Amino acid sequence: MQLTKLEIKGFKSFGDKITINFNEGVTAIVGPNGCGKSNVVDAIRWVLGEQSTRMLRSEKMENIIFNGTKNRKAANLAEVSLTFDNNKNVLPTAFTTVTVTRKLFRNGDSEYRLNDVKCRLKDITDLFLDTGVGADSYSIIELRMIDEIINNKENSRRNLFEEASGISKYKVRKKQTLNKLRDTELDLSRVDDLMFEITKNLRSLEGQAKKAEKYTLLKDEYRQSSINLAYYRIADFSSELERLQGQESKLNKQSTDAQEHINKAENALKQIREDNLEQEKNVSIQQKATQEFINKIRNYESEKKLKTNSLRIFRIKKAD
Repeated sequence: MQLTKLEIKGFKSFGDKITINFNEGVTAIVGPNGCGKSNVVDAIRWVLGEQSTRMLRSEKMENIIFNGTKNRKAANLAEVSLTFDNNKNVLPTAFTTVTVTRKLFRNGDSEYRLNDVKCRLKDITDLFLDTGVGADSYSIIELRMIDEIINNKENSRRNLFEEASGISKYKVRKKQTLNKLRDTELDLSRVDDLMFEITKNLRSLEGQAKKAEKYTLLKDEYRQSSINLAYYRIADFSSELERLQGQESKLNKQSTDAQEHINKAENALKQIREDNLEQEKNVSIQQKATQEFINKIRNYESEKKLKTNSLRIFRIKKAD
């Protein structure tokens, strides 16, 4: 396995995207003070999962994002990618080229990518566990780390030997195993607490179960009783229905007879009305004839009266 390429964009002093190719035979990066050598090492450690801001020489993680200059605006994210040649299958993956990427956005969001596929930090840590490459490994050393090794600060020399001999990976696995054991013990303790609570509530649950069983039996008895009562009521309803049907038939017959009687009465009434109408016509004719006779009589009486008066006047004149 060989580191072949480092890509940095927006990380600390690297505002523009730069690519550093590690060709065969490259073992060190040298340059004057302030040119960014330490930032390159910080970028490598950061992309491999470094979480300590002290190791990155920063007060907080957001400060590693390029903060801009007088002539340039600040970057929105810091992005670093490491590319490894895996032709010898040192890394436990089927890919011959492995690229690890880490991004940090200014709003605090971050993500890890493995061959441009989003992953977890644990996936990257497990991938490089047996390779000697990691955020706290000595495969990449900066100048201050040499001083720490010489001065054996915080057992750095021992850590170097353990890493070189391959012991460190077992220590990491031991630490992970102990953490799992501790978590398991906590889970067991929690299980004991849960068992105590379950045992405490078991009697109450048993009582509730008995009540529920009794309720179920009573409910079934009530259901059966309701069905039997419904049968009895249906029988009574049948008898009552037959009686009501008989009454309905009788009433229907009476209604039919009454309707026939009404029809006959209506026919008779119609005939009477027709007779009355004929009689009224005859009466009207007779009244008209009578009125004509009365008028004639009145005319005769008027003529008679005139003639009588004329005769009386004639007699008086004749007597004179």
